[in-house]
Amino acid sequence: MKKLMKYLSDYRKESILAPLFKLLEAFFELLVPLVMASIIDRGINVNGAGGPDTVHIWRMGLCLLALAVVGLVSSITAQFFAARAAVGFSAGLRQALFDHIQGLDFTNIDKAGTSTMITRMTSDVNQIQSGVNLVLRLFLRSPIIVFGAMIMAFTIDVKSALVFVVAIPLLAIVVFGIMVWTMPLYRKVQANLDKVLGVTRENLTGVRVIRAFHQEEVEEERFRGFTGALADSQIFVGKISAVMNPVTYVIVNGAIIALIYIGAIQVNVGNLSQGEVVAIINYMSQILVELVKLANLIITVTKALACADRVAGVFEIQNQEQASAAGPGAADALTADRNAPEVPFLQFDHVSLTYAGAGAETLHDIHFSVNKGETVGIIGGTGSGKSSLVNLIPGFYPVTDGCLRLEGRDIRQMSEEELRSLVGMVPQKAVLFKGTIRSNLQWGKPDATEEEMWQAVDTAQAREVVEGKQGRLDAEIAQNGKNLSGGQRQRLTIARALVRKPQILILDDSASALDYATDARLRTAIRQLGGGTTTFIVSQRASSIRHADKIVVLDDGEMAGIGTHDELLRNCEVYREIYFSQYPEERLKAAKAGSGNGKGAITGTGKGGAEDDGR
Repeated sequence: MKKLMKYLSDYRKESILAPLFKLLEAFFELLVPLVMASIIDRGINVNGAGGPDTVHIWRMGLCLLALAVVGLVSSITAQFFAARAAVGFSAGLRQALFDHIQGLDFTNIDKAGTSTMITRMTSDVNQIQSGVNLVLRLFLRSPIIVFGAMIMAFTIDVKSALVFVVAIPLLAIVVFGIMVWTMPLYRKVQANLDKVLGVTRENLTGVRVIRAFHQEEVEEERFRGFTGALADSQIFVGKISAVMNPVTYVIVNGAIIALIYIGAIQVNVGNLSQGEVVAIINYMSQILVELVKLANLIITVTKALACADRVAGVFEIQNQEQASAAGPGAADALTADRNAPEVPFLQFDHVSLTYAGAGAETLHDIHFSVNKGETVGIIGGTGSGKSSLVNLIPGFYPVTDGCLRLEGRDIRQMSEEELRSLVGMVPQKAVLFKGTIRSNLQWGKPDATEEEMWQAVDTAQAREVVEGKQGRLDAEIAQNGKNLSGGQRQRLTIARALVRKPQILILDDSASALDYATDARLRTAIRQLGGGTTTFIVSQRASSIRHADKIVVLDDGEMAGIGTHDELLRNCEVYREIYFSQYPEERLKAAKAGSGNGKGAITGTGKGGAEDDGR
């Protein structure tokens, strides 16, 4: 919790004024029993011969009213300052937490889990806010009332006040003992809440798949299991916390019984008046009320501390330092690379990648270079590491072995802002944000002009999509682009990447929902882009990458071949298998050609790919 208190620094004034006004309220509340004693002893005058003193009763009644008004004003003022400090603190904390999560690399986000991040930004921060609010209001007030009431009781009668000396330590043992017991249990409750949020998120995002495979009952049972575990943990810790109120009531009411007994004896022998006994009992009742409040405060603070530890745990997640990641001798290598003649634009130097927690490498010994302006196709079977390879370029995942250089510079030596400004990324899953087509395109370039947007839309073959919507660029887009088809979403995400005119354009299987003709036109338009854009095209279709300057063939995380389409048909068995599986007529033609000239080599391109080659 201490690490998070810096977010309260902007609200020092409110954090001081809230407890001070609560102390003022407590001070006036402690005077009330004395005024009541005066009304009983002097105003009502139970044992006096002269009868009731009406003037004194009215005077003390007005005094009670004044104390109530001042206490009410003090309480409202304290509530205002406490709420302002708590809400401001939670807003700052939530913003800082969001900014920190946004700065984490994919490895750390995968490790922590999306559902956990969401829970800690919402439920956990709300619990901390409630804790801060109650602490500012009650943390000083309740102890002041408890010990102040005991001191005031001693000023009235020492013998009766000894009951307070016994009762208050007993109450402290109960309250703090339950707090120590329940704190780890509340952490478990929040962990179970993470799981419920996780399964809920899975079911909502995968609802179509669940229904397609008729797994509604299975998922309902799974959800009931997680919610049952959450309910059980909450009920268990709730039962422990619920013990606090009855135990404190038993102790305090036992103390009141003792006070009445001792007070009766003292009144009988003439050492105390009836009003003073009532005042002492009122002080014990005040202690009872405050301890009930303190018990609720302890429960809330216990939850807040458990949540604060979880939030602080997110801040402790740090990305691997760029400099250390590059390894020893990186600076020397960097200088050497810059001075080397004809440095490649992008170079994979024996690169390997192992995901956190994975048992084996996902990519192993990837080694090739790319010149500026080239188009590189990446193809391979499912799970061969195609997306993993292109995710290394913008630094989404750190290289675990080898080195990835951009214009001779190790990308681990480049700032995230510098590296990402050079890259336009279109991921496998097309993601659009709620807003307009214009606002989505401006993610690529915030200051993009109308002309630049339309140019990107034309290149992405999305003009018909934009012009077909009411408002055109200002047409509304639903969250995740739910009001668009898959192909429309893909074309708009490609346009978003093209708006920034990146030096490196990565299309990660981003045309899978497009028909062959649109895909061909898209590739033709991208090849005609000016500015020397280097393009990486990840695709399952051989036709999408066959005219690339280089084609990298991956097989189980390793390079099975690299070269042009014709070279790979001659030399790479994996590529031949992929190509012929998509164009079986080419296999027959190649077999006939090979049997006719007695050679197994395959040259030339076939009819199957020429229809949509994009030229």
